[in-house]
Amino acid sequence: MNANVRKQEVARGPGGRVLIMDSITQVDTGDAGALVVSASHGGTSSGQFALEVPLRVAFFNDAGVGKDEAGIAALRMLQDQGVAGGAVSHTSARIGDSQDTWDHGVISHVNPLAQSLGLVPGERLREALMRLARVPPAR
Repeated sequence: MNANVRKQEVARGPGGRVLIMDSITQVDTGDAGALVVSASHGGTSSGQFALEVPLRVAFFNDAGVGKDEAGIAALRMLQDQGVAGGAVSHTSARIGDSQDTWDHGVISHVNPLAQSLGLVPGERLREALMRLARVPPAR
């Protein structure tokens, strides 16, 4: 694994662990149940990687959404398998940079399961996932 590729836990609370990773290909069995912020595009190949581990939530970059919504196709795949999913706007965070996604990402799309958890387009991803993980606000 390239030492320059980021994967780290950024928050933990009663609602779960929040992990950021530059590529969804980094997800592994130890991440089960986590809220994952991937800086990968939200296409079908990313959805396949995300579904290899039972995640609570998976977020991607919408990659401009693209033709036939190819940039967010993973959200439907996740929904079909009972996983909450969403994407941040490609104008709010760099594709491939999970730290930038965590620091600046704004939710652009969510599947119905994510919406049922209170995740909504227009909200900053970091604030939404901290709330979902039930991490107390910093003093």
